[in-house]
Amino acid sequence: MTLNGRPAAFRLAFAAVVFGSYVQATPEIPSFLRICRRSDPHLNECVKHSVNSLRPYLKSGIPALHIPPCEPLNVPEIELSQASGPVSVSSSYSNIEIWGGTEFILKSVKLDLDKSRIRLKLNIPRLEMQADYTMQGKILMLPIMGHGRALGNYTDIDVITTIQGERYQDRNTRKTHFRVLEFYCDFDVGHANIHLDNLFNGDETLADAMNLFLNDNWKTVAAEIKPGLEDTVSKLFKNFSNKIYAKYPLDTLLPP
Repeated sequence: MTLNGRPAAFRLAFAAVVFGSYVQATPEIPSFLRICRRSDPHLNECVKHSVNSLRPYLKSGIPALHIPPCEPLNVPEIELSQASGPVSVSSSYSNIEIWGGTEFILKSVKLDLDKSRIRLKLNIPRLEMQADYTMQGKILMLPIMGHGRALGNYTDIDVITTIQGERYQDRNTRKTHFRVLEFYCDFDVGHANIHLDNLFNGDETLADAMNLFLNDNWKTVAAEIKPGLEDTVSKLFKNFSNKIYAKYPLDTLLPP
């Protein structure tokens, strides 16, 4: 619900790792990308350094790699539904804008080429989010409803992403490509501060009380909606990454 800012972290980090390993010089491949090969005994560190060289370009975007400007990062819509437990809420967020995702710190990269698996650990020092929201339900037995602007500030966000894929042969080119079968993410937020405008049809007394309650109990709320949000994020970036992988053969993305 209130943690929608976090998808930015996953999208930026994953795009960086994928494209940090280009090697063939074609018009679509930027010259600033570091070359990494599958045979490199220090492949994980090579990809990590590639990410760091790519990161400064993410703010304005990289058209050749189909990466849009990431400051702010625009996410069209996210819907969440929690039907039972202490948090029982249906909510949707649209016109989402996120700042701070390009300042991620990549802690580690682990590629398991035999199992077609990628594992990332990163930290986002700070994310700021604005979005249009609609919400209705109960939080810790208290009713909540509203629609308007949602503002969020999130700090010290640790993210672990695991990508499980497989290799396949393209029917047209007969070249080997990679596709994502499963995209898992797990995140932990150090602190969150949120504000929802126009709660309870503009009743300021109820709205102020609910915003104070949400900020005092944000960890409990986050724990309840975390599984649904992680699943939503995983589906979003599985589709995103497969569009990229379908375009480039594996030997272009990660040459022998």
